[in-house]
Amino acid sequence: MTAEAGECIALCGGNGAGKSTLLQLIAGISKPVDGTVFINQVDIKINRKKYVSFIGYMPDEFFAQETITVFEFLTFYGAFRKIPKTRIMEVINILGLEDKKNEQIKNLSKGMKQRLLFGQALIADPVVLILDEPTNGLDPYWIDVFIDLLKKIKSKGTIVIFSTHMMDVAAEAADKIIFMDNGKQTEIIKNEHCNSKKFMVDLLKRYRQKDRRNLIF
Repeated sequence: MTAEAGECIALCGGNGAGKSTLLQLIAGISKPVDGTVFINQVDIKINRKKYVSFIGYMPDEFFAQETITVFEFLTFYGAFRKIPKTRIMEVINILGLEDKKNEQIKNLSKGMKQRLLFGQALIADPVVLILDEPTNGLDPYWIDVFIDLLKKIKSKGTIVIFSTHMMDVAAEAADKIIFMDNGKQTEIIKNEHCNSKKFMVDLLKRYRQKDRRNLIF
């Protein structure tokens, strides 16, 4: 799989298709048994430190000490890359969490935690932004905001790779949709961005056909 600067790629497929594993391999969290990954000609196996400096990664689950605040959470992750407080506050505002900056994480809703998790991946302006099921728990308003944010982020040249079960999000945000099954690419579809509604319906039909299971009642 290849991705160009400013390209947004959606990984689609049923549970266990290999989407999260592929994202973890690209993010440098898991090691490939075979092959390798390059970003700007930097091989993860040869120069891991430089490679991971390019990455912003949002996992599909939220793990954090529940008693820390929103600001403390982003400050902690920002410290690894020497991110100034002005940038931290900028991200908090982008996420619509300015009135929650001093709120403990345990008091946040699922959607707020999801936005916060997205913020820590975004905070260092990564070359490659990797998002695992980023819209889980978001209400329709914030899904629309999220799609708009992805469009702005990729317009700056950032590569965005995300997994999703939501074909409307894939149709609106992604330039390329990759269907996966059993750890392999089964189909690659280019999005011409001509008619997102029609394209979404087509993706949904393909998704349902590819994800049919033998059910026993």
